Amino acid sequence: MNIIKLNAIASTNSFLKELSVAQKVENFTIVVTDNQVQGRGQRGNTWVTESGKNLTFSMYVGDFDFNQYGFFLLNILVPIAIVEVLQKRQVPNVAIKWPNDILAENKKIAGILIENSFKSTNEISSVIGIGLNVNQLLFEDLPQASSLLALTGTVSDRDELLEQIGKQIKDKVESLGQFSKETLWNAYHDLLFRKDKPSTFLDRNNQHFVGIIRKVTEEGLLQIELEDEVFVNFETKQVKLLY
Repeated sequence: MNIIKLNAIASTNSFLKELSVAQKVENFTIVVTDNQVQGRGQRGNTWVTESGKNLTFSMYVGDFDFNQYGFFLLNILVPIAIVEVLQKRQVPNVAIKWPNDILAENKKIAGILIENSFKSTNEISSVIGIGLNVNQLLFEDLPQASSLLALTGTVSDRDELLEQIGKQIKDKVESLGQFSKETLWNAYHDLLFRKDKPSTFLDRNNQHFVGIIRKVTEEGLLQIELEDEVFVNFETKQVKLLY
């Protein structure tokens, strides 16, 4: 893998997208920085991280056949790959919170932002942005945040961790043809936070309601079972899980 290290940058996703437009970028190229000053997350949120303590990086995946695999499949593969690396490091109770957060012990330790660009009628190029809390211990005004150090008591080598996650994602993408979509979806749903458990949600009108997460659809929608066995699919900005 080609790894580009930068001291400080506004956004690794933005940098890598602009680089891929300006020149040919090697598949699985990674851009990583110690200080990302305008990191972006889901729902238009910002990703705030303490400089030099965590991992903030983006990976380029080109020539992804979305007609064969579907747009959302990368959103399955990437969090699964990260979870597998963290489980090998004995991080406890790791789960995927829809659409693309990683939790451990019910605390957020990572966020993922995948941005796609059309290359042809069959292919897209994707920039996968990942923020992972590694060696940070203080999270001011973020009571639901944690880190690998806080959870395991062990300081992690960030370069080593970056290599492991990058390789795991690369291996997952390159081995797509060896697994059925059903197998991948089952693995994702096995890790899905609060699946099949009564939970409280907030809709876009700031109204609370109770439901049960049953699955994520192939289009990336969250399917929630409401009263009287009514199933409703929600887009990312339509609902928020409260926990």
